[in-house]
Amino acid sequence: MRPGIVVQHGRLPVRSRELVRCDVTAFIGFILEDDWPEGFGVGDFVEISLRREPDLWEHPHWRQFEQASLRAVHDFFVNGGDSLFLFGVCIRSDEDFQTPTSSAEIIAPLFDRLRADEDIAVLASPALAWLPVSVTRMGEAHSDAEYIYDLLLIHCREMNNRFLILDPPQGLHGELLTRWVGAFRARERHNRSYGALYYPWLFEGETIFPPSASMAGIYARIERENGDYGVVWPPANVPLKGVTHLELDLDFSEAGDLAEVSINPLILQAGRGIVVFGARTLSLEVAYQFINSRRVISMITEQLRRDNEWAVFETNNPHLWDVLDRDVRYRLEQFWQAGLLAGDRAGEQYAVTCNTTNNPRYLLEAGQVNVEVRMRPVGTTEQIVIDLRLGG
Repeated sequence: MRPGIVVQHGRLPVRSRELVRCDVTAFIGFILEDDWPEGFGVGDFVEISLRREPDLWEHPHWRQFEQASLRAVHDFFVNGGDSLFLFGVCIRSDEDFQTPTSSAEIIAPLFDRLRADEDIAVLASPALAWLPVSVTRMGEAHSDAEYIYDLLLIHCREMNNRFLILDPPQGLHGELLTRWVGAFRARERHNRSYGALYYPWLFEGETIFPPSASMAGIYARIERENGDYGVVWPPANVPLKGVTHLELDLDFSEAGDLAEVSINPLILQAGRGIVVFGARTLSLEVAYQFINSRRVISMITEQLRRDNEWAVFETNNPHLWDVLDRDVRYRLEQFWQAGLLAGDRAGEQYAVTCNTTNNPRYLLEAGQVNVEVRMRPVGTTEQIVIDLRLGG
């Protein structure tokens, strides 16, 4: 080779990651002591990966699951689900859920497993809906499922892109239900936007079952039908499959009252069947009132985290800040063009800050870099008002 400077052209390093998935689902079921696999103890779990319902019946451990979880697999796939993890946690009896401490001990090993799989985006546990419910003399209902629900919502918040579908406790209706939901929403408000509840329970023939598994299938179906950015579509105004009738028929007035307290109603519509008539989280914050808005923010947050993992251990200086600022803005513009973010123009409803303003010297010395992102997701239409005037 002749002496001198040789210029070689190469590609810039690709730092962005593939789009975060929001349709992969996990169901948490339970295995009673008499059915534990050999050598298992409390908190140990069986894991089954499913792409279709027959995969379950081909697995050697399927008989050890309780009926609620087996039914849930059917409801998920018949409603359009595509990728499902079924976990069976070993318990002694329903009494294991009666205290926060015992509930946390049972579920802790499973959380370690769930943290290891970033693609799981939706959680449900139809078996919890069958746990006992008690009512005090003051008319306050308590379900043994509440402690596990609390832990699952904390976990969803920790994982960014994870959302819990809850069921109403068995037998709760009317004022008892609304008071139970109200008390549950008010407790630990900071994580209630990561969950949604549907009512009433469903029937197929003579079989009654909670709605969470069917709704998980709806979540997955809507996302897959609407392409890479399907999470922006609210999981509502679509009919459920595998359902013949509801435990309780609701009229539009009753459905509206339930939606006002963040209970998503399922109603019978002539010619359409059983239809999902709500898309609200359990949050008390207006910003996170709607499921798709919450999930859009969650997905974008997780996407930006994965995109920028390369920056760990890089030299923390203004050049790094400029690169992070540019990369984050580029990804946000993609999301805006796809319709996930509000605004008529790029950058109108989102902003990125990564400079000396939010990276003072003491943070540099501590090895930290901050990227502040502000964004407004698209909203959800709940009502269309038609003002019909006849005459002059």
